[in-house]
Amino acid sequence: MNIRETLEDREEKNLSPYAQKSRCSRGRLREEAPCDIRPAFQHDRDRIVHCKAFRRLKHKTQVFLFPTDDHYRTRLTHTLEVSQIARTIGKSLLLNEDLVEAIALGHDLGHTPFGHAGEAVLNRLHPGGFRHNEQSLRVVDILERDGQGLNLTLEVRDGILRHSKGRGRIIIREEADKPLTREAEVVRVADVIAYINHDIDDAVRGGVIALDDLPDNCRRSLGDTHSARIDRMVRSVIGETLKTGSMSIEREIEECIVALRDFLYERVYNNPVVHEEFDKCSRIIEDLYRYFLERPGAFLEETASRSFYAPPATCVCDYVAGMTDRYAFNLFERIFLPMPWKIPV
Repeated sequence: MNIRETLEDREEKNLSPYAQKSRCSRGRLREEAPCDIRPAFQHDRDRIVHCKAFRRLKHKTQVFLFPTDDHYRTRLTHTLEVSQIARTIGKSLLLNEDLVEAIALGHDLGHTPFGHAGEAVLNRLHPGGFRHNEQSLRVVDILERDGQGLNLTLEVRDGILRHSKGRGRIIIREEADKPLTREAEVVRVADVIAYINHDIDDAVRGGVIALDDLPDNCRRSLGDTHSARIDRMVRSVIGETLKTGSMSIEREIEECIVALRDFLYERVYNNPVVHEEFDKCSRIIEDLYRYFLERPGAFLEETASRSFYAPPATCVCDYVAGMTDRYAFNLFERIFLPMPWKIPV
């Protein structure tokens, strides 16, 4: 018996009946020999951490654009906070932590530069629209490893695709809308808990809001500090889920989370002080997309490609969506802005 098989036996013995066992994975897109050390979901987690798209998250906006303060969140730190919260919940519920972590670390790989502003532009311009969760799946299935993809398990791929919840309920009630695994449900909840709390923290740091501005009922129910709010939300999910046997949260706490999310949309995300700069960034995304779509030769030259691997619009969309903020900004400057005349010496 090798190390992987020993770890798989340990899962069977120690994890909850609701947990997805590595040995029972539904498999990968392409068959491959299993690792003799790592169970399938641990192997997936490692592949995600080592991929290029994951490294680019450190230079993609979460909420605040090009902050000069080093303590504002980026898309990478958001991802790590989601992973930490999801692992805390998953471990408490005796779920498969490797699967939880793999989904959490991969859930935002398809996010555009400039946050949701970039996503909105591509959704408007690109035929068929653009959704970052679908692009995240495209990254791991197709774009990474020079077109080979990461060949992840179905459970991780499903969790990545179905992590996005928009402004609907925090907990999914309808069976048809639920992902394949309890671990993926945990990541969905952890994503909301993470971004609501760190976006409040960043908005206070940026002087956009004050803690006293938060709804009074939320402050009474959740507490007045960043850590207290997260702790209360996490404990509510764990306690109610253990009590009911399905992913749950106390009604009062869910209502507070929804109220805080609405508050952030009104006071932060749609705040003219924050939103004005993203309007400018939207123009960068639109101009780059149109430029390369109208000039196939320039796209092939810029990407050092011999030919298109898909319809040109898809290739251009993949390229623009994969850019970091600074790469998009510098490329726009190089293509569209005049350069100073160099006087020969």
